[in-house]
Amino acid sequence: MNPTDAYPGLANRIVECSRQISEVVTRTPLQRIPRLSDKYGAEIYFKREDQQVVRSYKIRGAYNTMIHLEEGASARGVVCASAGNHAQGVAYSCRLMQVKGHIFMPEVTPRQKLEKVRSFGGEWVQIELTGTTYDEAYEQAIQFCQAQNMTFLHPFDNLHTIIGQGTVGAEIFADLPDVDVIVVPVGGGGLLSGVSVVANHYNAGCKVIGVDPAGAPKMVEALREGGPVRLDSIDPFIDGAAVRQVGSIPFHICSLYAHRVIATREGKVCSTMIELYQQEGIIAEPAGVLSIAALDQLQEEIRGKKVVCVLSGGNNDLARYPEVIERSLVYEGLKHYFIIEFAQKPGELRTFLNNVLGPDDDIVRFEYLKKTSKEFGPALVGIELSRPQDLQPLLERFKQAHFRFRNVTNDDMLRKYFI
Repeated sequence: MNPTDAYPGLANRIVECSRQISEVVTRTPLQRIPRLSDKYGAEIYFKREDQQVVRSYKIRGAYNTMIHLEEGASARGVVCASAGNHAQGVAYSCRLMQVKGHIFMPEVTPRQKLEKVRSFGGEWVQIELTGTTYDEAYEQAIQFCQAQNMTFLHPFDNLHTIIGQGTVGAEIFADLPDVDVIVVPVGGGGLLSGVSVVANHYNAGCKVIGVDPAGAPKMVEALREGGPVRLDSIDPFIDGAAVRQVGSIPFHICSLYAHRVIATREGKVCSTMIELYQQEGIIAEPAGVLSIAALDQLQEEIRGKKVVCVLSGGNNDLARYPEVIERSLVYEGLKHYFIIEFAQKPGELRTFLNNVLGPDDDIVRFEYLKKTSKEFGPALVGIELSRPQDLQPLLERFKQAHFRFRNVTNDDMLRKYFI
């Protein structure tokens, strides 16, 4: 079944929604980025959704859903589950419309997002922290909603939400009608589906490409399997897109209208966040830069094209930057972790420093537990290199100096356990 048959005039409803929510939702700018345009031989623009009143596009879908509540629903109150941005949109809408809201969020939600939800919602919202992922918070929210006979505001698997998110696409085509490619981050699929519908309406030749985090490739898997599938495990780092399963409505629309969906590694996302801050002065959250981080994978496809990357949010807690830098250095091949066996004899560490460590290598972590009953003691050693190509000479020096070692940098289980 074609979504235009199931939902007649969907694109027109998105365009109309742009007018309906205009008094609350900021019409964000398209910003041409010279650095990336030169790098990729294309015209690269950012759709600056980080400049929304709640610093993400989620206000669009949340507010549109709120203004379409059924009669009596406002009086009973609303419930939502969110990793942070949808919660802010709902909180802002609750305060504006004076509707009581209960917001369920993961216990690991960055403090910055929690404070913003409280600030936007004030006395109109109550926050419930539960679970470690969006999906766990969602399960608790649904149970509470049913028990209290309240209305659940789904962050992506809801037609009013999709229509609201689709207004991002309507604004893009209003500002740049001849856009060739739109790159969109993928959480549950609401934004991708809404933008895909609009692109098909204005210019069927425009490619809309979705970007999943490599640690939560739920839309990639859904399109491969022919329907939404629940991932067994996910990496929660890119919290705004760390969802185990896409919505059924977004999947249906994306399967027809999205050009394709790719996955981008978390380390690349971290490197992109740092580059944006250093080069353009933009503070973005991990999910917010998924579309930009994917440009390297798309460089042949976008050469000579007009490309819009949806920078979907800027709600990043500064306390997370040490982990962002860590993941970036590991991804760039500049930071490595080793378990090294040191002989328990005088001068062994001196031998390591003189014969193994290169002149530009830096020890950034060293943990050693001396065991008096054994000849060797293991140490966890973190080494930062000046260049990725310095790794192979370092490994050769390990062998020449007869040190037994294991590189655990790419062993996710060991690295997470130790680090």
